[in-house]
Amino acid sequence: MSNVPENTVYGGPKPQNPHQRLVTPLLWLFTDTTPLFPISLDEMLVHCRAVARGAKRPLLVGDLPFGTYESSSNQAVDTAVRILKEGGMDAIKLEGGSASRITAAKAIVEAGIAVMGHVGLTPQAISVLGGFRPQGKNIASAVKVVETALALQEAGCFSVVLECVPAPVAAAATSALKIPTIGIGAGPFCSGQVLVYHDLLGMMQHPHHAKVTPKFCKQYAHVGDVINKALVEYKEEVANGSFPGPAHSPYKISETEINGFMSELQKLGLDKAAASTAAAAEKIKMSVSSNGPAND
Repeated sequence: MSNVPENTVYGGPKPQNPHQRLVTPLLWLFTDTTPLFPISLDEMLVHCRAVARGAKRPLLVGDLPFGTYESSSNQAVDTAVRILKEGGMDAIKLEGGSASRITAAKAIVEAGIAVMGHVGLTPQAISVLGGFRPQGKNIASAVKVVETALALQEAGCFSVVLECVPAPVAAAATSALKIPTIGIGAGPFCSGQVLVYHDLLGMMQHPHHAKVTPKFCKQYAHVGDVINKALVEYKEEVANGSFPGPAHSPYKISETEINGFMSELQKLGLDKAAASTAAAAEKIKMSVSSNGPAND
């Protein structure tokens, strides 16, 4: 069954491969036999290092992958250490607000590592939440969002992500906390905002990616359409032989050198190759005559 029911925050028809939706922010593709949360710590570290190489100014926060911090506080600290030492991150983020997660967050902070919390919809816990469903929609759930955020603050977190909660609930949490909140699908009253850039740029154009773009995401561009149009045009020009033409075949060889080259090919018994060389040279010459000379 799909993990993206039609009436959830990620809405839309069910994707053909539900497991792909979980990893699209990382641009990884998995098959129908892939486990539910396939990203390992080693794979996450590859992405962390790539970001760290390119981004020198921002605060870099590495997300702890599912299965790398739930067993014990020691496991959580060990994973967090690797995210900083091997991934080049400045801080880590972990999901949830259960007693064990609060303990893990506190242990990581005590180990000298900055921690960002994450409450509301926690994607790594969708099997417990019943899918990608908004949180805080009733009194008990709304209070839990605020209490969990406060507990994470008490554990030493420097910030908390609020995902897919009603705007008044996010406003209450932001007001109650002394640390910043980062909203994603949580209305305009958080301290800051975040979106997955593939979503906001409209990059994911495969039909079942486009159909499950989160309801809270505004698409500021349709980059995927532009990319798709360019790739289709490229394919067509390669197929009909118009690319590469003279303008994009810039490396020249003189007619004298071509004749000498063909002579050497014939000495090697490569008459067919020599004939191909002659035919190519003649075709390029005719093309240049009809289109004008290309730059040397």
